[in-house]
Amino acid sequence: MDAKELNRTIKQQASRHDKLIINFPDSRHNICAGLTEDVDIEINGSAGYFVGTMVNGPKIHINGNAGWFAGDNMTEGELIIEGTAGDGAGQGIYGGVVLVKGSVGSRTGEIMKGGTVIIGGNSGFMTGLLMMGGRLIILGDVTDDVGESIMRGTIYVLGDVKSLGKNAVMDELTVKDQSELKEILTKYGFDLDETEYANFKKIVNRS
Repeated sequence: MDAKELNRTIKQQASRHDKLIINFPDSRHNICAGLTEDVDIEINGSAGYFVGTMVNGPKIHINGNAGWFAGDNMTEGELIIEGTAGDGAGQGIYGGVVLVKGSVGSRTGEIMKGGTVIIGGNSGFMTGLLMMGGRLIILGDVTDDVGESIMRGTIYVLGDVKSLGKNAVMDELTVKDQSELKEILTKYGFDLDETEYANFKKIVNRS
């Protein structure tokens, strides 16, 4: 199937079933684009660009990697990627959770308005670019210009931060922050000790 036929079939079957399994996706782009059904999707293999773009409701689990802009503009739902992802993971999301267990490219969480993006590995330059809301959690290191032009929302980084972008500053990590981080990370299978939760760096808008 090409991408259009695949998505048409996914939407048809999602209205009839609680769970769909997609084998050998061959890194096709736009898989599950615009899906609004409350359905579990299991993808065995890697997906291309814009997997889970503009979804509202489904839970998508990828046993592989993903290309650029995974979970782009999600309004509600869940996208879990067992491997790595390219640039712009979680771009523009309004709600839901985008989780990449490995590392990602640059501009993670760009212009996100709400929801939660979790990266288990490292993230590239301009992570949180123009962030407008939500919560971005990086368990690895982040390179240059973290939080460039951030307006609202919070970025948490457990590893090293190479540099902050314009309008971004380090803020004090509170006990409430640590509790919320523990709750969400434990829910998604991360096993951190109390010392690690206390070592998260909190990055917010300068004003």
